[in-house]
Amino acid sequence: MVNLGVHRAAAAERGAGAERGAGESAEPGAGQGACAVRGRSDRLDRLPPQSFFLFSAVFHYLGPSLAVLLFARLDVLGVAWLRIASAAAVFAVWRRPWRPLGRLDAGESWRLLALGTVLAVMNSAFYLAVDRLPLSTVGAIEFLGTVILAAAGARTWRNAGAIVLTMAGVITITTIRITGQPLGFVFAFANCALFMLYIVLGHRIANAGTGRWASIDRLAGAMAIAAIIATPWGLGGALPAFGDPVLLLAGVGVGVCSSVIPYVTDQLAMARLPRATFSLMLALLPVFATVIGAIVLRQVPTVQDAAGITLVVLGVAIHQQERKQRGIHTAGIGRAEGVPDLPGHDELRQPGRTRLAP
Repeated sequence: MVNLGVHRAAAAERGAGAERGAGESAEPGAGQGACAVRGRSDRLDRLPPQSFFLFSAVFHYLGPSLAVLLFARLDVLGVAWLRIASAAAVFAVWRRPWRPLGRLDAGESWRLLALGTVLAVMNSAFYLAVDRLPLSTVGAIEFLGTVILAAAGARTWRNAGAIVLTMAGVITITTIRITGQPLGFVFAFANCALFMLYIVLGHRIANAGTGRWASIDRLAGAMAIAAIIATPWGLGGALPAFGDPVLLLAGVGVGVCSSVIPYVTDQLAMARLPRATFSLMLALLPVFATVIGAIVLRQVPTVQDAAGITLVVLGVAIHQQERKQRGIHTAGIGRAEGVPDLPGHDELRQPGRTRLAP
């Protein structure tokens, strides 16, 4: 009986050890995907949000400057459609945006549709503008809307001065060529208004509270909607590219440089920066537009262009970001959940008592 009990105990111990070993060997595999996601998130969180914006700013105009080189072979709206459709295809393979669609409520669905519409019309208007105007001019006009968004974040006399300087800069740039290319300025200012809507809608999606990658999934869904909306006016001009692999590959490259990389990094920056701060940092866009336009397209800015861009950048430089008020409530003292669990200090979690017990 004793030997039988010993054998049973040993067998039970071996079974428990086997179960533990199986659990230990299976657990890393089961949680490998989650650990990988957390690892990527941790690495991204260690980067300052400004780094995402700088990365976005480079590609924001590098892609369109490459697209301008395709205008000699393809219709302008055809190039715009290739940009949107290729970006939608890349997002579809990468993020599979149709998976979370069933979990969206009515408000999120309408927001996604609005962003897709804005992306389709904004990118088309932008290309129609850069086909008629230098890239630096279109970039400076586009930046006017971002200054308005930044100034709306803190209504002060200083920000009113920022608006005046920015307006003066845009007027300085536009007065030279407005008689020669009036339609180009119509498209440029339309792009400016749509870029404002992109920032507002993009910031709401980035701060929806559902996680960083969920916002990028929504961006991918909006890009798919944009591709469908832009098809009626863009697909016909893009058809010649399907018979030329080099042109098609160049169009895909424009989509990745113009819509995938900048929009993803925009989402990463918007998730950690207030909208006014993000709009303020867009002061760098006219500078990047001028530098990239000069290097890639040989569009050397004139003295008056440089003066106008300087006024625009100065207008944003003097803009003052609204500071959050500090107080007891923001410190968490006024809320029970903000008090640490300290032994002997239960009175801090009881609103009825105002002093420590002796």
